[in-house]
Amino acid sequence: MPSFYKHVHRKKDGRELILYGLHPLEVEVLPVAEEPSVPEEAGSISPSPHLRYHPLRGEWVVYAAHRQERTFLPPKEHCPLCPSQEGGFPTEIPFDRFRVAVFENRFPSLVPRPTPPPDGLPVPAERALGRCEVVVYTQAHVGSLATLTEEERLLLAWVWRDRYRALYALEGIRFVMPFENRGEAVGVTLHHPHGQIYAYPFVPPILERESQAFRERPVLLELFPHLEPYRVDQEEGFLAFVPPFARYPFEVWVAPLERHPGLWTFSEEEMAAFARLLGRVVARYDALFGEAFPYVMVFHAAPLGEERTFHFHVEFYPPKRAKDKLKFLAGTELGAGTFVVDALPEEAAKSLREAL
Repeated sequence: MPSFYKHVHRKKDGRELILYGLHPLEVEVLPVAEEPSVPEEAGSISPSPHLRYHPLRGEWVVYAAHRQERTFLPPKEHCPLCPSQEGGFPTEIPFDRFRVAVFENRFPSLVPRPTPPPDGLPVPAERALGRCEVVVYTQAHVGSLATLTEEERLLLAWVWRDRYRALYALEGIRFVMPFENRGEAVGVTLHHPHGQIYAYPFVPPILERESQAFRERPVLLELFPHLEPYRVDQEEGFLAFVPPFARYPFEVWVAPLERHPGLWTFSEEEMAAFARLLGRVVARYDALFGEAFPYVMVFHAAPLGEERTFHFHVEFYPPKRAKDKLKFLAGTELGAGTFVVDALPEEAAKSLREAL
């Protein structure tokens, strides 16, 4: 494993902040008075989420009313994910420089020390145990996975791997999911390049179904020999493709050609190949219509106990069906769970192949 360095800092309000670098970190902590989330500000936010069970869908719903107050599309000079500068706007990161930063979300849906759910509910309820983290890809306010340098993307991949190990080691955690929401079309509230990680106390329903499918047969291994018309890009040991069963017109999956339960079993060479391919997929999206392409990117790794058969992969869900048209989920998708798609997967794959 290549050397990477971590600097752990406890924020004034008690939340953990971790800075990562591929070289020894030379950071200067700003004066305590400059640190963001000063007591009077932080004290107004008291996360107390809880879970309620949906009896017809057989799944948990998280209620986190405090998230209504989260920061929404601030101007660049008030971006909470930029480095703090002495005498300037106090951001979430009280350092004047960093490479990758990870901190506990100030507006979490799941918390390490949850309070009990309200009494008297007519459905089962549970504490919202877990952890929500923000992963800041770069100190640059503008950019994406496509514009990071190869070294920066590689470091980010090792950060995701490190967080998988740390979060799965927490008591009560059964599933860990890094993800990224990019673009206002998918509801992003901060433009600075970043993603998030949720550590859940249960296995979400989509991952339950995937786990069951992988237990029954090696779905992706059986699919790979038939994917040439759907291929978008590839690296040594990895394939990016539009799934033949895509539910979004430009949906793309990235997967290792050999089965891995998660990033934590990748070799150094596989980590580097994975990072390169992920960046090129985003570059292809941006080149498709000549503009920053919105998407939701989700890592699907093995839930706890499913490591033997689960096949790690990344899924991109882009809401665009054309340059000036969004794919809105409507009656059949939301009401029945049956998707209607406007473009054939093989045609979408051809367009993305030719975009770069």
